[in-house]
Amino acid sequence: MAAQIINEGGVIVVPTDTVYGVACDPFNEAAVAKIYELKRRPRTKALQILMSGVKDLEKLGLYLPSPLDILGKKFLPGGYSPIARAKKGSVASKLATLCKTNETDEKTQATEATQGVRVPDCPELMQILRVTGPLAASSANRSGNESADSVEEAFAAFGNEIPLYLNAGPTRSHVASTVVGADSNDKDGIVILREGVISESEIRNALSE
Repeated sequence: MAAQIINEGGVIVVPTDTVYGVACDPFNEAAVAKIYELKRRPRTKALQILMSGVKDLEKLGLYLPSPLDILGKKFLPGGYSPIARAKKGSVASKLATLCKTNETDEKTQATEATQGVRVPDCPELMQILRVTGPLAASSANRSGNESADSVEEAFAAFGNEIPLYLNAGPTRSHVASTVVGADSNDKDGIVILREGVISESEIRNALSE
C-alpha cells in the first residue's frame, strides 16, 4: 500500500531511527509541494532524501564531497545527514528537492546543486525503501513544532490529511539527525548545519582519528 500511494503522488508517514517523517516521491513536484503544504514549511528549507544505502547515491547521480564521504563510512547508516552534491547532467537534476547553489568549487569552477541525504538505521524503514526506492522526507510535524517521536504524535499533527501512517513504535527522542556540509574554509573541512543526535564534537573527533 505504501508503494502504491507513493507511486500515485501521495504522502505517507514513516518511522526512522531518530524521528517520524513525512515522505513522498522525490521526483514528483506535486508530491513534494504537498509536504511543504502539510508542514507549512518555507520552500527555502530543503527536504532530505531517505535512502536504503549509500549505493543509492550513485543511482541518483549524487556524491559525497570530502570529508563527508569519510564521515559516511563511520556514521551511516545512522543519524548523519550529509549534504551531497549532484553530478553534472545526472538524474539528480530531476529531483524536485534539489537545491541550486551559488557556491563555486575552486577545483571545478562549476556551480553545483546540493541535496541532503540520509540512510537511517531503521529496519522497518529499510523494508519500505527497498520497495519504493529513495524518498523525499521531512520530520512529521508542523513547521516550528516539536518533531514527532511516535506515530501518535504524527497523527496529532496531520490527522486524516495523510492516508497512511507506518508504525514502528516510539523513537529514542524528539531529536533529529545531524546535518553536515562540506566547507573548505573550516579547519576540518565541514560545517554543522544542524546539530542533532550526533554531537559536533563526535563529528569532528571522527575526522581526527
